[in-house]
Amino acid sequence: MKKHHNTLFVTTQGAYLAAEGETVVVRVDGKDKAQFPLHMLEGVVCFGQVSCSPFLLGRCAERGIGVSFLTERGRFLARVQGPVTGNVLLRRTQYRLADDPEAAARVARSVVLAKLANSRTVLLRAARDHPTSPGVEDLRAAAAGLARAIDRLEGAPDVDTVRGVEGDAARLYFDVFDHLIVAQKGGFRFHGRTRRPPRDSVNALLSFVYVLLTHDVASALEAVGLDPQVGFLHRDRPGRPGLALDLVEEFRAFMADRLVLSLVNRRQISAENFVQGETGAVWMDDETRKTVLVAYQERKQEEIRHPYLEETTTVGMLWHLQALLLARFLRGDLDDYPPFVWR
Repeated sequence: MKKHHNTLFVTTQGAYLAAEGETVVVRVDGKDKAQFPLHMLEGVVCFGQVSCSPFLLGRCAERGIGVSFLTERGRFLARVQGPVTGNVLLRRTQYRLADDPEAAARVARSVVLAKLANSRTVLLRAARDHPTSPGVEDLRAAAAGLARAIDRLEGAPDVDTVRGVEGDAARLYFDVFDHLIVAQKGGFRFHGRTRRPPRDSVNALLSFVYVLLTHDVASALEAVGLDPQVGFLHRDRPGRPGLALDLVEEFRAFMADRLVLSLVNRRQISAENFVQGETGAVWMDDETRKTVLVAYQERKQEEIRHPYLEETTTVGMLWHLQALLLARFLRGDLDDYPPFVWR
């Protein structure tokens, strides 16, 4: 079993990471600020001007610890990892099925079904928890629209059709997303999904948490021997982790969107801590970024009952379990891939 709370996030600008014995040391201005045992780490994520010693990168590669580099605002730049050690037969099967239109559509339908079902659950729970909200009827209408989209998926013959259904459903969902924000409306208005760059504070939060989730899911896929780059729903593109993005779809609403909404609605962050650049891009300051990281790690430690395995686990284990289930499906041990559907 993979530990879920052992990713080291380094956000302090100018920090330098070095290996010292069997530990990684974080230095700032030549002074040691923190030290962590390598055997306790599964991944290292560096934001902005954070550098690592070549010796540390080598140590991490030997131990299967992925080191990711992101911009200060959370845009993925690169990932350093050791030699691929996954089962070559499993990966060959993954590549064959990804090139098989019928097989790819089969997996893509499962992933998108889970995404729409989980998005619908988020909307219905919000409508139930805030029955007097001005937007409650819009939430219910959008939830009904997502239910119809799920029905359309059953007859989707190919991946392009699945993508079309997913795109229509995403627009329905984000059209009412602003109704899910019930506090700090003055500073956290949502007028639609914008990315590269995000144009408001809510989009900045969503993009940042999506990046964190993608990093974790990619690590989970690598751990079971799958190639995070070759997906079924997302087209191949150099540098894009297609399969990781496929599985992320299952967890966007359940993990990322709910976390962002919780931070805003519980007033754990403030709109004053976001900065807009000359180009219109919006990003969060260091303090807010740390608040989000802590909340993300804490959410991963919450317990949940896996709907398919019917076992109690933690949220942070979910993508590891889904990666295992996907691997079992590809090996032929399961008739279908059972996606994560939140209940």
